[in-house]
Amino acid sequence: MTDRANPNILITGTPGTGKTSTAAQVAALSGLKHICVGDWVKEHSLHSGWDEEHQCYLLDEDKVCDALEDLASEGGCIVDHHGCDFFPERWFDLVVVLQTDNTLLYDRLAARGYGPSKVQENVQCEIMMVVLEEARDSYREEVVQALRSDTAEQLEANVSQLVAWIKQFQAQHA
Repeated sequence: MTDRANPNILITGTPGTGKTSTAAQVAALSGLKHICVGDWVKEHSLHSGWDEEHQCYLLDEDKVCDALEDLASEGGCIVDHHGCDFFPERWFDLVVVLQTDNTLLYDRLAARGYGPSKVQENVQCEIMMVVLEEARDSYREEVVQALRSDTAEQLEANVSQLVAWIKQFQAQHA
């Protein structure tokens, strides 16, 4: 149990499942701070170089955790990232794993301009439920929640559900 007035939520999932869209909308409606880890890595040089094969920065997990420690301790953060096993368990009051139909995911990633191997790798991760298993292995069962993220209606329902959860948390910790 936490003594923070505002919760920390981790929104995770395979790339293309709607993490950033969900997190941004929840933050806008709740007043909590949205932290897109991918953006933070670039803005604050929290990486150890560029991965040419995957066309992304090599995230330095220690640097990311050090940079987020004070904010996470204060509470009121919605953290959005495709990985979750390196964040301290104590940071999060809720871990949401977004999941998407494989065909939709394929189309979303292709539309982003991901190369065939990167699309295939991410679709395989979704098929194997890698992120959900990682979350279940890294956090207490009662804080991990899987949500479907196939349609705009599901996105809207997920946002509403998360905002209601935040309000309930705040009322219980006032």
